[in-house]
Amino acid sequence: MLSKKTKYGLKALIYIAKQDSTIPVLISDISVKEQIPKKFLEAILLDLKKFGILGSKKGKGGGYYLLKDPKTVTAATLIRVLDGPIAMLPCVSLNYYEKCDDCPHEEVCSLNKFMAEVRDNTLELLAHKSLYDLTQL
Repeated sequence: MLSKKTKYGLKALIYIAKQDSTIPVLISDISVKEQIPKKFLEAILLDLKKFGILGSKKGKGGGYYLLKDPKTVTAATLIRVLDGPIAMLPCVSLNYYEKCDDCPHEEVCSLNKFMAEVRDNTLELLAHKSLYDLTQL
């Protein structure tokens, strides 16, 4: 399940991507239109800025804007930036791998093989959906 942070982050990015790219978007506008608590949204947008997805401008006419073309930013990247691993178990994560404490033989674990398949199918979809695609749904 997506965390509220990721859900709100995706909603905010979709909103920003739908706006005129030459005009920064105010946090208050995103908060009202997408019904996201403003303080929580501020923290999310700062994380997205830290990872180079958003830029910001202060002062009059300020706000947040996309630094990258929405067609090049995948849903998988956004989920990883906001939430971390996509895999349902740490032993099948591509970027955050950890051995399971209760599994002595990962190579013969049926659950590991099944969750790796789930991960691969999920990643196939998320890696081929861009922020632009999400604005078109």
